[in-house]
Amino acid sequence: MDRQFFSDDLHGRAELCRDVIRSAGALVLRGFLGNGRRSVSMKGPQDFLTEVDAASEAHIRCALAAHFPEDSFFGEEGGGAISERVWVVDPIDGTANYARGIPHFCISIAFVQSGSTEIAAIYNPAQDELYFARRGQGATRNGVPIHVAQTARFDAASLEMGWSMRVPNTAYLGVMEALLGMGANVRRAGSGALALAYVADGRSDGYIELHMNSWDCLAGLLLVSEAGGVVCPYLEIGSLDAGGPALAVAPALASETSRASNIPLDAAVIPACRQTAPACPATFVD
Repeated sequence: MDRQFFSDDLHGRAELCRDVIRSAGALVLRGFLGNGRRSVSMKGPQDFLTEVDAASEAHIRCALAAHFPEDSFFGEEGGGAISERVWVVDPIDGTANYARGIPHFCISIAFVQSGSTEIAAIYNPAQDELYFARRGQGATRNGVPIHVAQTARFDAASLEMGWSMRVPNTAYLGVMEALLGMGANVRRAGSGALALAYVADGRSDGYIELHMNSWDCLAGLLLVSEAGGVVCPYLEIGSLDAGGPALAVAPALASETSRASNIPLDAAVIPACRQTAPACPATFVD
């Protein structure tokens, strides 16, 4: 990371982001394979914290500040400030998995400029999978372009839902019941950021969370959008500091999933969506 950077340099930020998330991933993986995941505390109900979370965030914060000192930083563990140019970071998403030795966790970094997410990176160091996107330039996994699934019927769909203590269980169960009623498989794997990356990669058909923090979803929402998926207007219906509902889904399932979850779609992409995805016989592209 010895390059020269400039304040308005998105390309430089993108290259730095790739470097930083991989170096943070090496730190996180050492903790996972060693003793770092065994030092666990609780921030709240089902909200876990390891000593590696703080170390990863400090590493990312310092590396970004060294090259772009005028950018602000907003992280899950240490908070920070929100300005016109801000890095939004989750140092380990899926900490409960991490603490239990389950290799389904990731680091998530997004760069937001003037209210628009411009750069997104999600890295699972246990699988050495780096998802990356820049606005208008597509999405990749380990440098190879990725695309959302073409699933066109709910009885062939596999969706994931996240759960939040900020939302009543009845609301969560109501959305799940609606999705199951349309024939979808609904699962939960414990990392919302990685779930969004999997939607971008076509491994999953959609992700819904009725309240999601910005550090968990901004990178993933840009990945899905750049991979051809449909997302909600997160920063219009929520905010960087308070969070909000998150939805990302394959195009043919978008309208019905939006109705089932009561989360609106980005108006700019609605015309490209099919209005209805039938639950029974229809064309399914595997």
